[in-house]
Amino acid sequence: MTDFTLLPDLAARALGGGVIAANDEFFAEKENLLRPAAAVFQPHTFGHKGQIMDGWETRRRRPEFEDGDHDWAIVRLGTPGVVRGVVVDTAHFTGNYPEHCSVEACAVEGHPTPEEIAGAEWVSLVPKSALRGDSEHHFAVDVEQRFTHVRLNIHPDGGVARLRVHGTVVPDPRFLTATAFDLAAVENGGQVVDASNRFYSPPNNVLAPGLPRVMGDGWETSRRRDDGNDWIVAQLATRGRITHATIDTSYFIGNSPGSARLQGIDAGAGDLDAPDAWFDLLPRTRLQRDTPHRFRVTTTQPVTHIRLDIHPDGGLARLRLFGSPTPDGLAALGLRWFDLLPADQASAILTAECGAPADRARELAAARPFSDEAGLHKALEGADSLIAARVRSLLGVNPS
Repeated sequence: MTDFTLLPDLAARALGGGVIAANDEFFAEKENLLRPAAAVFQPHTFGHKGQIMDGWETRRRRPEFEDGDHDWAIVRLGTPGVVRGVVVDTAHFTGNYPEHCSVEACAVEGHPTPEEIAGAEWVSLVPKSALRGDSEHHFAVDVEQRFTHVRLNIHPDGGVARLRVHGTVVPDPRFLTATAFDLAAVENGGQVVDASNRFYSPPNNVLAPGLPRVMGDGWETSRRRDDGNDWIVAQLATRGRITHATIDTSYFIGNSPGSARLQGIDAGAGDLDAPDAWFDLLPRTRLQRDTPHRFRVTTTQPVTHIRLDIHPDGGLARLRLFGSPTPDGLAALGLRWFDLLPADQASAILTAECGAPADRARELAAARPFSDEAGLHKALEGADSLIAARVRSLLGVNPS
């Protein structure tokens, strides 16, 4: 094992990596290249196109369908960074492995199409190098640049089981200014309150925790045969300001939406059914298949609900809406939490977190529900000033 293999795999599916294009995948699909487990082989398992292989395999090159002198696959790195080494594994490919490979990389903004990627400026990471069958090949890289995509070239054709792209992550600081609080997450209190279609899977899946593992982990609609589009409306955990959004189409390859639009509303400013009260957080924007899309949101208006329109239909894996609660939103969240605690737990928290004597803690717990900030202030009248300040801080309520 070489040292670079101890570094993160920048192309890992768990980090959002994906194979976005290949010129050929006749015998075995390109997505297999990034499967996390080691390749396996089951002899005498034949499909319509021959022995089923756990990897990416192209057809034998012939003049009648050649489009160049070699085959290739383009991989979107899940986390852009500096590549320190590449592993090209030909496991179980014995009579059908490529004679040589080479690896290139590029850096692009946004979420480009494969055609746009092809026109990028490509930098050589691994020169044309000999391969062996059924073997792991480790290639150290010494190029000090941050890349977003790599291209694996195989010469002239054949099969590769796995590709690993090890390196150091270089995050984009434009996305590091936002708080880590996901205002839409189910575990934080967000929920889908309405949706146009629930045919294949429930829309609340898009707010679920963790990474999607299969297409069924997301929300997928039936196929539309009209001029409309599908949508969801979600209530945020509390009133807040969104600073960036993730719209993730992971595992939706032939059924991802073509575009999406994200709108917000402050429920205090109008009813959810009032079209004029909604405003854009993200205008209608093109989406790529099998891709976690990250967008900065520059609108500073507070939001209590969002509407996500997908055009025309299809599936989404996850929706993340990062930002921060407004002061009144944070207070409402704190008061609701505290009002719903059992009396014994509320008393224990007031004693442990705020230093309230046991009898005073029981009195405050019994005075609930506070419902709003004014109710809390009234209940704290006459209380020790330090204890009162700690209670307000605990619940996110500003002094009166």
